[in-house]
Amino acid sequence: MAPNGGSGSGTGTGTGPLALLRNIYTLDTLDTRFTTPSGVPYRPLEARSPDKRRDSTSPKPPTNGASPPKWKTPEFYLYYLVFLLAVPSMFYVAYSVSRPSDPRYPKFERFLSEGWIPGRKIDNSDAQYRTFRRNLPAMAALLLFHPLLRRVYNMVTTRGDVKENSAEGVEMRFRQRTSFDFVFALVFLVILHGFSAIKVLVILAGNYAIAKGMPRRYVPVGTWVFNICTLFANEVCSGYRFGYVARLMTGTLGIDRKNMVVDLPAVVRLGEWMDGFGGLMGRWEILFNITVLRLVSFSLDYYWSLDGRNTVGGVVEKNLDLSNLSERDRIALPAQKGDYSFRNYVGYAVYAPLYLTGPIITFNDYISQSRYRSATISSARTWKYAVRFLLVLLCMELVLHYDYVGAISKSRPEWSTYTPAQISLLSYFNLHIVWLKLLLPWRFFRLWSLVDGIDPPENMLRCMSNNYSALSFWRGWHRSYYRWLLRYIYIPLGGSSFKSLGQGVRTVVTYLVVFTFVALWHDIKLNLLIWGWLVVLFFIPEIVAGLLVRKEDFKGRERTYRWLCGLGGVGNVLMMISANLVGFAVGLDGLKAIISGVFRDYSGLVFLVTACTALFVGIQVMFEIRQGELRRGINLKC
Repeated sequence: MAPNGGSGSGTGTGTGPLALLRNIYTLDTLDTRFTTPSGVPYRPLEARSPDKRRDSTSPKPPTNGASPPKWKTPEFYLYYLVFLLAVPSMFYVAYSVSRPSDPRYPKFERFLSEGWIPGRKIDNSDAQYRTFRRNLPAMAALLLFHPLLRRVYNMVTTRGDVKENSAEGVEMRFRQRTSFDFVFALVFLVILHGFSAIKVLVILAGNYAIAKGMPRRYVPVGTWVFNICTLFANEVCSGYRFGYVARLMTGTLGIDRKNMVVDLPAVVRLGEWMDGFGGLMGRWEILFNITVLRLVSFSLDYYWSLDGRNTVGGVVEKNLDLSNLSERDRIALPAQKGDYSFRNYVGYAVYAPLYLTGPIITFNDYISQSRYRSATISSARTWKYAVRFLLVLLCMELVLHYDYVGAISKSRPEWSTYTPAQISLLSYFNLHIVWLKLLLPWRFFRLWSLVDGIDPPENMLRCMSNNYSALSFWRGWHRSYYRWLLRYIYIPLGGSSFKSLGQGVRTVVTYLVVFTFVALWHDIKLNLLIWGWLVVLFFIPEIVAGLLVRKEDFKGRERTYRWLCGLGGVGNVLMMISANLVGFAVGLDGLKAIISGVFRDYSGLVFLVTACTALFVGIQVMFEIRQGELRRGINLKC
């Protein structure tokens, strides 16, 4: 099972190692949102109805439209044989071109570092993962120190005469958490960014002033204009270096210090001195795009709270148990009027566990979980989640010690010297490394948040190799960002814009707007803009096929329908691999070189047919995994 897989929802039985591993790799361990409908308050699995917890291999007929299990059918025994042959071969091909005996090894050896596995070096060439790996011990210490410091603060500030579950106790917990978050956020900013913390606070103050100071009807437009301009300005101005700003203000921008007859103005010298104290992360603007999402969340949640309505205009329900809200209610219910304060706003926007990379949690949800401890916070689940993180980390380390795909791609290889199988699998494993390097920080910082008592959404639902649909892939990749887009962009656009267009055209136009923003939000680069448009382009065949080939038209021919969907899934997978290679790995020119290498002779076509056959088999297994979830009453829609 893949490190990010796990389709089960049960708690597992038995006490052996296999039962323990199965218990760790359940959806409920990954995120309770996957096993609980968003409109229902969380309940432990053992408290739910037995029908919802029925094993996916049960011979009883499913009652929710799912098909009977196929794991023990002759068709799937054939698929198991394909897996036994294909998966080891895939790893071997990537490993074979990474050995020192390979004639091209000297060309990429300079990108390798000493590893901890005897006799193997490690491909530590990716800057993002190298930074994460180097700082992991310090971050692990902070993961322990921050929650412990909060406990000490709570012990000092707790009044002994107040009962925890009383109204006064709830408000005391809320004041303790938000006050601690605010103070720690300020200290955290200074440690991370030095004097540049001032720049972050100025941007936060500007957004807060728009939300609270502008006439209500202009708040959404003002918020979006301010934050999009901030994204572009951060990129163009390279983080507004104090020395640069001071030179701009004093008219000494193009003057070299060596050619000055007199000293530079004092304000310039002060600015350059301040630039020398940039904290642990001097380039604060690199990851600030995550903070921008939280600024938008605060402003729009406050805007919608002014008339007591949620995102889509529905009136908020009354008489709810605020201590045990469903996730949908935590997000949709407005906070109390006084909760939209500058102190709470800064504590939320710079909440230490989620500040750098997320996952993203809305302001309303943050306030709700600060006031009432979420029922989903469990020490046992958090420990199991920590084990999952360590297993993913081990997986990444093993891949980087044995498959040097990143180093090979960075060495400007001559693709003509590689076979089509080698080119394709190097590209495939390159994407796996991209997936793992994103998964690890998201898992780590979510783990920190869980230890601290806040439960944000899980960002990665499925392994990269467990996706066959472009639409579903997007729902499961950076899931908290997808949910943020739904709440703050897609639903407002889909509900009030492009009404004159047909449903299909409106869907495509809305996705085009959304993914243009997604691409620019990631980074202002042409490759990512092309990636965003390619993703939307690849949605179109899937949307059209869904309209033309309907399941109800194949009643009695379910296997034919499943196989047709499998063929469509093969095309989707090839298109998704191409789009993500352009956006996150080799760029457009690199993709052209890879495609030319694959199709340069007859052997490339033979490999393509073989690869598509293997993909078809894999997609049939993916279908069955999702049917198994459906038999347990779980529909993840991805």
